[in-house]
Amino acid sequence: MSERPEVGKAKFDWIAQRAGCTVPRVFITLRAEVEEDVKSRNALRPEGATYEFSVVDKGNSFAVALQTADFYREVSFVLEDPVILVLDPSGNQLFDISVTFTSMGKCTLKAKEEACEPWQVRRMALEDLLFRLV
Repeated sequence: MSERPEVGKAKFDWIAQRAGCTVPRVFITLRAEVEEDVKSRNALRPEGATYEFSVVDKGNSFAVALQTADFYREVSFVLEDPVILVLDPSGNQLFDISVTFTSMGKCTLKAKEEACEPWQVRRMALEDLLFRLV
């Protein structure tokens, strides 16, 4: 084994990467990404649409809400370290999200027993709410 450092390769700071791979930090990032999803979905509403999506903060949780004049439904994300719970409109658990720091140095999410990219987790949680109106 050579004691000479590899030329041209940046040193991988696994300590900093691992420190950022926690359920609370992922929850904050997920909240910001969901906000962008909601903005994108609202931008796709037809002119004169009678429904709107919003993000509602609730302490250690947030929800994505669909609201019309006479209808309200939401999907909630609840920080319950060591996981993030995803709850349906009735408050029943749809699935949970856990966080893993891989041997390749990547922070990954796990939902429904599968490793997922963040957008895949958001899709699992929100697709029905955002695209199957009332």
